Amino acid sequence: MSDPILTVTDLAVSFQRTEKQERIVTDVVSGMDLELHAGETVALVGESGSGKTLTALSILQLLPYPYAFHPQGSIIYQVEDLAEQLVGANQATLQRIRGNDISMIFQEPMTALNPLHMIEKQIGESLALHQGITGDAATKKIISLLDRVGIHNPAARLDAYPHQLSGGQKQRVMIAMALANRPEILLADEPTTALDVTVQAKILSLLKDLQAAENLAILLITHDLNMVKKVADRILVMKQGKVVERGAATQIFTSAQEDYTKALLSAEPPLRQPPEVKTEVVLQADDLKVWFPIKKGLLKRTVDHIKAVNQASLKLHPGHTLGVVGESGSGKTTLALALLKLVQAEGTVLLDGKPLGVRGGLSMPQVRLAMQIVFQDPYGSLSPRLTIGAIISEGLDAHRLVTDPAARDEKVIEILKEVEIDPAVRFRYPHEFSGGQRQRIAIARALILEPRILFLDEPTSALDRAVQVQVLDLLNRLQRQHGLAYVFISHDLSVVRAIADDLMVMRNGDVVEQGAAKSIFASPQHPYTQELLAAAFNLEQAV
Repeated sequence: MSDPILTVTDLAVSFQRTEKQERIVTDVVSGMDLELHAGETVALVGESGSGKTLTALSILQLLPYPYAFHPQGSIIYQVEDLAEQLVGANQATLQRIRGNDISMIFQEPMTALNPLHMIEKQIGESLALHQGITGDAATKKIISLLDRVGIHNPAARLDAYPHQLSGGQKQRVMIAMALANRPEILLADEPTTALDVTVQAKILSLLKDLQAAENLAILLITHDLNMVKKVADRILVMKQGKVVERGAATQIFTSAQEDYTKALLSAEPPLRQPPEVKTEVVLQADDLKVWFPIKKGLLKRTVDHIKAVNQASLKLHPGHTLGVVGESGSGKTTLALALLKLVQAEGTVLLDGKPLGVRGGLSMPQVRLAMQIVFQDPYGSLSPRLTIGAIISEGLDAHRLVTDPAARDEKVIEILKEVEIDPAVRFRYPHEFSGGQRQRIAIARALILEPRILFLDEPTSALDRAVQVQVLDLLNRLQRQHGLAYVFISHDLSVVRAIADDLMVMRNGDVVEQGAAKSIFASPQHPYTQELLAAAFNLEQAV
């Protein structure tokens, strides 16, 4: 085998903070050894918080230095006869390498994309900086990149801002940016987390084709073990900042040695226990429609519409879960926002038979207490300026539910225990947590108000399979105890099958199939539903 293109030796990552004039150091990664060769894929797997993303960020020196630092270790990027030491490298060296020789697909695209710039400008900046491509040539290349990663009608998306795209579309834009300069190494941090199974298959095929054509080296960080077995050559299993097992992918999957690795491989979502049949309807929507106008010209006249949701109707019962599936951009999240009265919509929405936010109906404070949402991007929805204790208790303050500071803190401690986060960390800030931990914090913030309906937008997408099982167990237990109703949005059909009682399949804003989840999974009627299930089945069969 040729010499490695990237060599990480005895790398350690620590964080430091000052409390009461005392310097406190926390070691989060230690003894990391990693070699990456051209043309191969190495997967880093492990539970959220194990140090996978921190390792990848260290390679490009993207940690929040000097708050973060490396007590020891080296990272060598080998380019022909030139060896670059990345730990402590100067800014000129890092600017030349970042996005050009080594690119990264970040786990949270909403925070990685600039909210003030349109998509064309964000991808174009990288092309101009590293290749000198500007103007019409850049536009043509950007359209080609967006088309390759599955953005529908890419020319029409050039002027879009990140907030105008779905989570999956933002993820695809991030992939296009990472591949724009044909890098030597791709650091892919959960590259298909927000993507439905059909697009996952397309992106994986694209990455494999690029790897074969460009001899691309890929460091893959993911909790999706189905994908790992499909694409990885070697696997490193991390736990609490250390590699506990490493080896060829076939060896890890067939004869894992460590109990922790075996637990990761065997974790499966729990079987859904059928809830009690209830005729009471807690939430009802009829003919819900959300169209976003497309305005052009000096007078900003409406020339067309983005038809995000078309004539959607549903009924939700206490203690039941409605699963909403479909490709990214199909209208799943927009439907949830319309039901929550967070976007303007036509049609009727009733909570306990009463309209929302109108005279004679329920006031918006009543609606907010009864219905809470866990957003798809937990980092973007958590204030970076507040501790997680303050974030979780914010709703209690807003609704004046608990005014005593000690009682409020006790409530925060209790809910953190519910989502399996150590209450001692409640004085830390969101950036100090992994993606999976931030998702659990977001769930805690919603649950603390004891809502009747919980909207869950990809609540397990950032979690490894073992933690997914824990969260689904938690959601099922809370639902049984409190009679909660869930609207569960996800592209992971195995997760949806484990929690949904009813299923709604959306495509391009239309509800193409709807009914009992068990019946649809057993015998889908619409061709698109059949395609979704076939894609998921094929991915699982590949394992």
